[in-house]
Amino acid sequence: MDPRVRKMAEVLVGYSIGVEPGQSVAIESPLQGEPLAVECVRAVLAAGGFPWTRFSASSAREVLLREGSDEQLRFISPLSRASVEEADASIAILAPENTRTLNTVDPAKITVNQQAHQPLLEAFMRRSASGELAWTAAMYPTQAAAQDAGMSLSEYEDFVYEACLLNEPDPVAAWQALGAKQQRVVDWLSGKTEIHISAPGTDFRVGIKDRTWLNDDGKKNFPGGEVFTGPIEDSAEGTVSFTFPGFYGGKEVQGIRLRFEAGKVVDAAAETNEDFLIQMLDTDAGARRLGELAIGTNQGVQAFTKNVLFDEKIGGTFHMALGASYPETGGTNESSIHWDIVCDLRRGGEIRGDGEILSQDGRFVP
Repeated sequence: MDPRVRKMAEVLVGYSIGVEPGQSVAIESPLQGEPLAVECVRAVLAAGGFPWTRFSASSAREVLLREGSDEQLRFISPLSRASVEEADASIAILAPENTRTLNTVDPAKITVNQQAHQPLLEAFMRRSASGELAWTAAMYPTQAAAQDAGMSLSEYEDFVYEACLLNEPDPVAAWQALGAKQQRVVDWLSGKTEIHISAPGTDFRVGIKDRTWLNDDGKKNFPGGEVFTGPIEDSAEGTVSFTFPGFYGGKEVQGIRLRFEAGKVVDAAAETNEDFLIQMLDTDAGARRLGELAIGTNQGVQAFTKNVLFDEKIGGTFHMALGASYPETGGTNESSIHWDIVCDLRRGGEIRGDGEILSQDGRFVP
């Protein structure tokens, strides 16, 4: 086994979620992620916690979404409830066997399933905001993810572990150092009332008055490398042309262009899968409003890999999430979706706060 797998597990358990003796820890993983899941169990035991694991198969979810009735799609597993409502901490391992498994599934069925799980999403966000639930998500490198990234498996493994700072002598110290740099960005943004983002095809403004900016330093996401907030729900104005495709529900949507008025998407277009984009925007009342605005700060992540866990952290980008807000940011938007879409600012992009420049061509100016 690659020794970096055990190192990742130790950082996830000891730093990202900070397991303490007596805590129950839910470890959820696809079958492909078993090596990392096993090492997480070992690390939780060493910390005095009580691990429990739940493995899933993408083929099983595909069968449910293709063949299940609406009643069956609305069923929520007691195991899913327990991991959200009862665990003290959770680790979600991403390890795709086939990232296109759901590509031809009827989007209406995906919507029914998502809407049924909205109460769980709300409970997850509420417990996270209150500190009742410590959580993180991490990638175990697989052939499918490597193929999406246009890399061999060994190249992708190096990419993942380097992006997670696991090649550093002391990864925790490295994450703390990055967190200190990001805190300076958070401090600069705090107190601002409006963000203006411009780039080729993009001219977008959004209000952030009295909203809280959070510093993602490798705890609730692994890797970390972003600062984010929940923008004022009725404030988004203008157009965003996304340079990178969006991925949601197993589908890829290229060339997304969104126009906002009074905080709401009033016009949406895409070069591919436009019908799916529209269906997701019509999921519920909150799906056309923003739940998150974020700036990618991880200069160790520069390649687009078709995996939002990494792509949203690319240094020199920004992303927005359609749908549910994180309550700890002050955001109040409610939805059964949370769809992060990334836009590159490294060639002609600019971010300003209350007219003052924050970044140009993807680099911070102050």
